Amino acid sequence: MRNRVRAVNWSRNVAKYSHPDAFLDLVGQEIVVSDWHTITQDQIDQFAAATGDHQWLHVDTDRAAKEMPDGKTIAHGFLVLSLIPGMAADLGDVDNLNNTINYGLNKVRFTAMVQVNSRVRLRQTLKSAEKRADGSVHLVFEGTMDMEGSERPAMVAETIRRLYPTPGMTA
Repeated sequence: MRNRVRAVNWSRNVAKYSHPDAFLDLVGQEIVVSDWHTITQDQIDQFAAATGDHQWLHVDTDRAAKEMPDGKTIAHGFLVLSLIPGMAADLGDVDNLNNTINYGLNKVRFTAMVQVNSRVRLRQTLKSAEKRADGSVHLVFEGTMDMEGSERPAMVAETIRRLYPTPGMTA
């Protein structure tokens, strides 16, 4: 039995892989396309409470109605960024996977404001994959957070993950 905790499955079409090493042959391919997710005011408010970022353009709906484009609050850029792990939690169904970690970011750009009640979706293409001496597979993804109805993405980010195979399991 696999020993792993799964986050909410945001992925629509979950691919199946026999081992973390399977990603070594997928460089250049789009790996993740999540379902659409609606950014709610409650989610924005909870993020503000968790981070201490209570800037009015995020949390003051009355003032936003008067001063913001379209009269709406906007999501924190870091809230949008923080959606990546959940939306990419399922690269697919990976057999012989012990665990996966978010290893970091190479670059992030917030390219458009995400207004409350906007719908966003993550798309990630595998930029590189490298087998490490410890047996893990080091993955770098080029990703965009699409915003429904917008030609411009909400965010672009290069993210890094490491997949660790179940000890003793080879591809």
